[in-house]
Amino acid sequence: MRARYGIPLKITAGLTATAAAGLVYAAGFEARSFRLRRVTIPVLPRGMGDLRVLQVSDIHMVSGQRKKRAWLQSLAGLRPDFVVNTGDNLSDTEAVPEVLDALGPLMEFPGVYVFGSNDYYGPKLRNPARYLLEKAQGRHGLNGNKPAVGAVHNPWEGMRDAFDAAGWVDLTNTRGRLKLSGAELAFTGLDDPHIKRDRYERVAGGPDPDADFTVGVVHAPYLRSLDAFTADGYELVLAGHTHGGQLRVPLYGALVTNCDLDTDRARGLSTHTAGGHTSYLHVSAGCGTNRYTPVRFACPPEATLLTLTARP
Repeated sequence: MRARYGIPLKITAGLTATAAAGLVYAAGFEARSFRLRRVTIPVLPRGMGDLRVLQVSDIHMVSGQRKKRAWLQSLAGLRPDFVVNTGDNLSDTEAVPEVLDALGPLMEFPGVYVFGSNDYYGPKLRNPARYLLEKAQGRHGLNGNKPAVGAVHNPWEGMRDAFDAAGWVDLTNTRGRLKLSGAELAFTGLDDPHIKRDRYERVAGGPDPDADFTVGVVHAPYLRSLDAFTADGYELVLAGHTHGGQLRVPLYGALVTNCDLDTDRARGLSTHTAGGHTSYLHVSAGCGTNRYTPVRFACPPEATLLTLTARP
């Protein structure tokens, strides 16, 4: 018996130990290993000066996350020209004060924002394998799934009011402007497509012709939203939601995006083509996790400093 089963038991024990070590790393180290990524996008009109844009996304704040709060506060030292918050600030009904504390120094700069599903509703405990199943079946969020029942409602209104009071522009299915020194920027935003709150028909028509540059902003990069922005002639769209896949396989990449965007574009800069036009798409991998799955692997939490430069 010992000779017959000794090797398989050792292999099983080794695999178990490896999995446990990976879980400890993913939850104990990488999920709190905050990074700043820098990206340059040649998208501005010729002759226009560079713009430094800080994108923060998917904070998923839980009460007591002091390291995350301190790191977000430190980003104000970058002195961006403006901030774009692409949603999912919450993962705790009690965390609004801590989100505002974390973003307080950044709210001294001009900014715009959209919300995601986790700003409106509290997270639920769910089997992570469901993400793979929903991907195989083409179902994501409320897109193809039954409406949520018994959802916990977050106190998002106070967060919205604080953002507005700081001068950040609410882009919930609407347009907005920021006046910077030497430039006037226009923004077109959508509410979260993941829970079918997007209403592109309210903002259709393309970039503002009298602005120096116009940016499309949405939380979840569903193809219907990207197609609409791109076909209308937007040259840059900013999004979050995907967590970069959250768990990535080295040398392969993300397994899921939690929407219908392909996994090759789960994070970072890419392009999108629709209606005879091509736009730049930047998807932030975000800096948080759902409170019930507090792990990241091969996908460190991040914010991104985007430098927009003139087209060649």
